[in-house]
Amino acid sequence: MTETDLGRYGPWAVITGGSEGVGRAFARRLAGSGLHLLLVARRPGPLEEAAEECRALGVRVRTLATDLTRPDAADAVSAAVSDVEVGLLIHNAGANTHSAPFLDGDPAEFQRVIDLNITTPLALITSLGAPMRRRRRGGILLVGSLAGYLGARQHTVYGGVKAFGRIFAESLWLELREHEVDVLELVLGVTRTPAMERIGLDFDIPRMPVSDPDDVAAEGLAALGNSPVHIVTAHEHLAARRGDPDRAAAVLGADAMMRRLIGTATDRR
Repeated sequence: MTETDLGRYGPWAVITGGSEGVGRAFARRLAGSGLHLLLVARRPGPLEEAAEECRALGVRVRTLATDLTRPDAADAVSAAVSDVEVGLLIHNAGANTHSAPFLDGDPAEFQRVIDLNITTPLALITSLGAPMRRRRRGGILLVGSLAGYLGARQHTVYGGVKAFGRIFAESLWLELREHEVDVLELVLGVTRTPAMERIGLDFDIPRMPVSDPDDVAAEGLAALGNSPVHIVTAHEHLAARRGDPDRAAAVLGADAMMRRLIGTATDRR
């Protein structure tokens, strides 16, 4: 894959979920290419650590500690960069914050999953994407998940929003490509992030591919501008398997693997 000229997406980039893991890896790479940053995340401590790491590379960094499920979150992000030109939006925040069987779950908590993965990113794209279209220059990178490729227990809402994200990204790619604004959904599989480590996921299940955040960020930035969707290379075969037209076989097979992965984590909590 050819190296992307990241300078054409400057001078500023906004990264949600930019305090650790894949978001922080994006931030380091963009800072190394000279882009100024607004990093958005919930926890101020890790957010400032990531910001200082990027400032050391010679760029300006702003931070915004906010909960992206709040109704005013997108407005707060837009206000934080209202005086600068944003050429790149990376929406990396999008975790499954409420893993529960649908009928046993809390509807308000499921709504937070929807807001984090659909409501807020759509509002951010509306706000930050319109100037990109007028300038005929910019990029929008949405971090997706293999969870959106098939149904899974305790992922009824999360899998649904991730499936929406992929189809939305493909559609937006079609609408904006003639305006020279690049759109990409970067599809992740299991990735060794601090968030996954905190819940005790077993990364050592035989034959289960595990990606590194920096490799994921590198692939995503290299793929931006080439296609509407890029699946992290280590997990391409899983996406192909999840596209099996025998949906019962595909869903049941993935469920068996997820029981091993999540069941182990549940036992450790």
